[in-house]
Amino acid sequence: MMMLRLLQGGVDRRTVWFLIVLFALTLGVSFLNLAMEPGSTLHLPTFVVSVLGKYLCYALLALAVDLVWGFCGVLSLGHAAFFSLGGYAMGMYLMRQIGTRGVYGHPELPDFMVFLNWKELPWFWYGFDQFWFAALMIVAVPGVLAFVFGWFAFRSRVTGVYLSIITQALTFALMLAFFRNDMGFGGNNGLTDFKDILGFDVQSDATRVGLLIASAVALAAGFLICRAVVNSKFGKVLIAVRDAESRTRFLGYRPENYKLLVWTLSACMAGVAGALYVPQVGIINPSEFAPANSIEVVIWVAVGGRATLIGAPVGAIMVNLGKTVFTGILPELWLFALGALFIAVTLFLPKGIVGTIEDKVGKWKDARKAVGQAQAEAAD
Repeated sequence: MMMLRLLQGGVDRRTVWFLIVLFALTLGVSFLNLAMEPGSTLHLPTFVVSVLGKYLCYALLALAVDLVWGFCGVLSLGHAAFFSLGGYAMGMYLMRQIGTRGVYGHPELPDFMVFLNWKELPWFWYGFDQFWFAALMIVAVPGVLAFVFGWFAFRSRVTGVYLSIITQALTFALMLAFFRNDMGFGGNNGLTDFKDILGFDVQSDATRVGLLIASAVALAAGFLICRAVVNSKFGKVLIAVRDAESRTRFLGYRPENYKLLVWTLSACMAGVAGALYVPQVGIINPSEFAPANSIEVVIWVAVGGRATLIGAPVGAIMVNLGKTVFTGILPELWLFALGALFIAVTLFLPKGIVGTIEDKVGKWKDARKAVGQAQAEAAD
């Protein structure tokens, strides 16, 4: 319904430009990888394709955080949990595709289960040999967890820093659980050594390009969904909840219901991001649950611009591009640089890069309009 209203109401210029840049970049990189000969100076290696695909997955995750933080005022320090659960769901599907090509050649059990002397496949692995079931779990598992967590948290009226700490505790608890070998998810080593996805070699250039395009499509879809939400009447109430929750409650609204819906939607988006991330990096392990990862996502959103939608993907891509370059030069200083970046943005660009640009452009347009009106009045 929201998407129908979005199409009926038209798409603003910023959204159009965002989608044009996104798909131009994606198709350009894909063309330079597949159409150019490996010896050509215009050829982009598959590594670049995979890195860009990873950045787009991070951008979708940042967009999910911006939806709940920027427009609902819920600062989540646990979105890495939803991202990782989506990743594990995809990883389980990919592991079931290996079959007898594993190290131990077992037709049903993944290698780590054979190594740990598991005799049969755990019940929660059933169905993951089918992609449709895995795709359902990619959305359902993070969504159900978020719904249950949000139901109790929001109805208990837990807000502010207390809610942020609880979300951080959630992802930390899951990290500790997934580190255990008896959980059936590969323990410390996680899930890796993937072979196929939907029958295609996961290591081939064409598959990598396909995953990149899928990541771009998911990001575009997520962006349009978020835009439809925030531009609807529902979104206006969300902003009211963010700015004055008590007053909104006194007007007859139930903020916990609005928070719960957008929180669950955000978790589903994070799960999709994690699912697309795993086949491109080739591994998923418990370190993805680390609370530091969730904090880093918040920094991406703050750098790009909270409550701008476009700012979240921009911040995610810019920070991770900087991370790739910086860690290649001075890897031991990256965390200090990231902390300094967050402090600098907080002090000098409180609205983030995109938010500051939009503010400056808006003031410039207002000034031009005022000058034009003054000139018209003087001419009269």
